[in-house]
Amino acid sequence: MRTTSSGVRAAWTGLRAMLVFTVALGVVYPLVVLGIGQLALPAQANGSTVTHNGAVLGSALIAQPFTSADGAPLATYFQPRPSAAGDGYDGGASTGSNYGPENTDLISAIEGRKAAIADFEQVDPATIPADALTASASGLDPHISEAYAMLQVPRVARERSLPESTVEDMVKSVLQQRDLGFLGEPSVNVLQLNLDLDATEG
Repeated sequence: MRTTSSGVRAAWTGLRAMLVFTVALGVVYPLVVLGIGQLALPAQANGSTVTHNGAVLGSALIAQPFTSADGAPLATYFQPRPSAAGDGYDGGASTGSNYGPENTDLISAIEGRKAAIADFEQVDPATIPADALTASASGLDPHISEAYAMLQVPRVARERSLPESTVEDMVKSVLQQRDLGFLGEPSVNVLQLNLDLDATEG
């Protein structure tokens, strides 16, 4: 009887401990973290969404294509870097190509992109920066380099009948500097830049 009684007490103690920790760690803790996020960093906690006239257009953290219905790049917009996430910019399939630098498929893809961009931008292929030709590790990077943004300025200015200096100034106005002053490279958020462009004509 003592063994049975001890076993029952141990089981009841374990059950109570499980219930306490389930409530504390499965309910209370997530709610506390959620509350802190909503109070301290509400924009980031809600996905860093970008809105226009009350409509959510996307996230500042996830790239999206600026293409026509048939997938052709729209000449009036700045273009993001390539994506290897699913069919492109798919948040549910975030990934890079995982190809090594000597992989023939990667080399072929880069050469194809280089030729297409040189034709689209009307530039010398040798001037095209690396981020225009390669996907990021996530396939969702919303930023492009300052060099790639400036490469696109003449085409966007021409298509929108704007002075190149005006479009250059817009690029510089959204240029994000290195984190902490030394991490990474200056970059441009493509979605924000394109929204600013639309606003100039709105």
